[in-house]
Amino acid sequence: MRKQLIKAIIYAKTGAVIIKRVKIIKVVGDLFQAFYFAIQAKRIFLISIVLAVIPVFRKGRGVV
Repeated sequence: MRKQLIKAIIYAKTGAVIIKRVKIIKVVGDLFQAFYFAIQAKRIFLISIVLAVIPVFRKGRGVV
């Protein structure tokens, strides 16, 4: 699943549920490193706070 573009539904420390569009770089133990597109930077996420993962598929010029 590396290099896969996904939308991750994450439970934040504040108690909010957030949808983040990321590209997974690597998975190590209970952490994964991903490129977070909103701030154009690499971030490390705990797998335990991820509620759901939705793959994003590209078709032609658009995103489906």
